[in-house]
Amino acid sequence: MKLSKESSFFHMGRHLLPFFLITFGMVMGVLLSLHTSTPYTVHLIPHYSSNPIAVSKNPVPPPTYPKVEEVAKPTDAMHNMTDEELMWQASMVSHVRQYPYSRVPKVAFMYLTRGPMPLGPLWERFFKGHNGLYSIYVHCPPSYTVEAPPDSVFFRRKVPSKVVEWGRATMIDAERRLLANALLDFSNERFVLLSESCIPLFNFTTAYSYLINSHHSFVGSFDDPRHCGRGRYNKTMAPEILLSEWRKGSQWFEVNRALAIEIVSDTKYYAIFREHCNPPCYMDEHYLPTFVTKNFPSSNSNRSFMWVDWSRGGSHPATFRSGDATERFLNQIRNSENCTYNGNPTSICFLFARKWAPNALQPLLRIAPRVLGLPL
Repeated sequence: MKLSKESSFFHMGRHLLPFFLITFGMVMGVLLSLHTSTPYTVHLIPHYSSNPIAVSKNPVPPPTYPKVEEVAKPTDAMHNMTDEELMWQASMVSHVRQYPYSRVPKVAFMYLTRGPMPLGPLWERFFKGHNGLYSIYVHCPPSYTVEAPPDSVFFRRKVPSKVVEWGRATMIDAERRLLANALLDFSNERFVLLSESCIPLFNFTTAYSYLINSHHSFVGSFDDPRHCGRGRYNKTMAPEILLSEWRKGSQWFEVNRALAIEIVSDTKYYAIFREHCNPPCYMDEHYLPTFVTKNFPSSNSNRSFMWVDWSRGGSHPATFRSGDATERFLNQIRNSENCTYNGNPTSICFLFARKWAPNALQPLLRIAPRVLGLPL
């Protein structure tokens, strides 16, 4: 006779019950033995301490980051960025108008030099007593390794530089490199390009106020119909740059922060000039005047802040020496023209002058307190 499913399970359980009882007894015996033979308690459930310090006596500290002001106001001009990395970082713009730190606008003085600064002592007097209102950047040949004394305003103010050839695109590269380095300091609001042969025509307070309060940048720009103007235009620049848009002007410029960012961010017009403007087309005389007039005409005064004498002709302006460094001559330069500043007429049109020879330093230092108002 066949057994039902229920009868089969009952029959099987009856035979397995002794086995389960024996196994259960052995397990309990082992556990009781462990409990009596060791002073430690066996916890079948993990034990967690109620004291969080017991978990880790040395907790990992949170990561630290530099303060905003340290990033926004770098103290060292040297770095290891490539030009491409530098231009990329310098072109960044914050869209938050309010700064998260106390910001005093500064003027960046950018010196494009061939090495030494023979008129440096005059500039030392110019900057004396005005810390926090200016920044200095020096671009010189990589082979020039002489460092300014530690007490000089030029100490450790060299930027990573490359070789510059007169009249070539490398000149513009150096200017953009100076601008980009100066833009890394968010406190820099105005940017002045100078050379080692430049001198100030007024004291720092006058120059600072003039630049910081100006509504415009100072990029010389005009349409020169002569061979040395329109004659340098290359028709292959069209249609991006037309002959009617071609401009000429002084290499020495002053721009505000917004325009400086546009200059270092430009890849379109810079590439066109680099390819099609080679001697006898001099890129440093045409690139910025054309670029600014074409794209940002309302932001520019269309005049230079630099006094230069081209009356003697030639491809270079006149050089002034020790005999020219007189009170009469400097006052003549300071009041040589009338112009417009923020829509109003003024006799202060030039803040700086060039070219001055090294032997003019001592006469300039003697008359600087009386004529320029510089400290002794």
